[in-house]
Amino acid sequence: MPESFNGDATWVEWATSAPDADVDRRILDAQIAHLMSQPEALGETQAIVAVHRGKVVAEAYGPGVDADSTLISWSMAKSITHALVGITVGDGLLDVDAPTALPEWSRDDRCRITTQHLLEMRSGLSWIEDYVDDTSSDVIDMLFGSGSDNNAAFATAKLLEHEPGSRWLYSSGTTNIVTHILALAIGETTGSTDRMMKLLQQRLFDVLGMSTATARFDSAGTFVGSSYVFATAREFAKFGYLYLNDGTVDDKRILPTNWVNHARNFSAYDPDNGFCYGSHWWTWPSEPDSLVALGYEGQYTWVIPHRDLVLVRLGKTDAAKRDALTQHLLSVIGAFPISTPRVGKSGESA
Repeated sequence: MPESFNGDATWVEWATSAPDADVDRRILDAQIAHLMSQPEALGETQAIVAVHRGKVVAEAYGPGVDADSTLISWSMAKSITHALVGITVGDGLLDVDAPTALPEWSRDDRCRITTQHLLEMRSGLSWIEDYVDDTSSDVIDMLFGSGSDNNAAFATAKLLEHEPGSRWLYSSGTTNIVTHILALAIGETTGSTDRMMKLLQQRLFDVLGMSTATARFDSAGTFVGSSYVFATAREFAKFGYLYLNDGTVDDKRILPTNWVNHARNFSAYDPDNGFCYGSHWWTWPSEPDSLVALGYEGQYTWVIPHRDLVLVRLGKTDAAKRDALTQHLLSVIGAFPISTPRVGKSGESA
């Protein structure tokens, strides 16, 4: 582990340096400079941070944004939810392969849905994830309309359209069902956020040095794990670094053994964005060990162990420009060499 941590598994801070000699500096500098020139074709970039071999080797911020600015995760929060599930599994409080046992589903075929089905977006529940048409969008209604006071209740009320496990359908509602299940597993009192806040803060944010990161809860006390974590670009990179290092911080295991691999196990290929889906993380087909936390308007946290790289990009890019932005970021990633695969604390390649 590089100098990012001390022996007590407390975050120190990354060193900042020029890229190593085997990084293609010409490509890296040119691609980041183009991105930060705010070309219309790529949308607005607010922040970009590249952490290579445990050092910040590239970092830039857009107008009105700096290293201390906390920015919205949107759906990158789903990957943070995956980490919380892993911690709870490691504590022996949750079995993701067991039916959820939600009382709302006890009298119909939804009783067969497991937490793993939810993590893979294979619950079979009806859902419309549309960020444009607010007249038919479940996600907009959940976050900003009739479901905004109780996201989990809104999502759990959806009916079963397909056999659990048989169809993949991306759904932000699914994640807020997961955070509700988490709250039940850790014994959260109805309407309270105390235990979930403790889980987020003490078991994740504090350990990773995400000192300004905040999570938003709805009025019913549900962590809106689909969408609402606010953090700096470096803090999102710190979260990605946890997954780069197989769920460990120095010699301390934060996530269960193989939980990082659990995130990348293939669930579906999404032709709309070109990514594959695992369990609340995405992967990129040409980077076989990659993990990618993706959010609306072009929020990315790329984790690429075989390049020893975490790349964070935050900004505002509409869906029509998403593919161009993805390809541009892949060009940035390509400037970093393929390295010997990292080996995590489990003894397996991370």
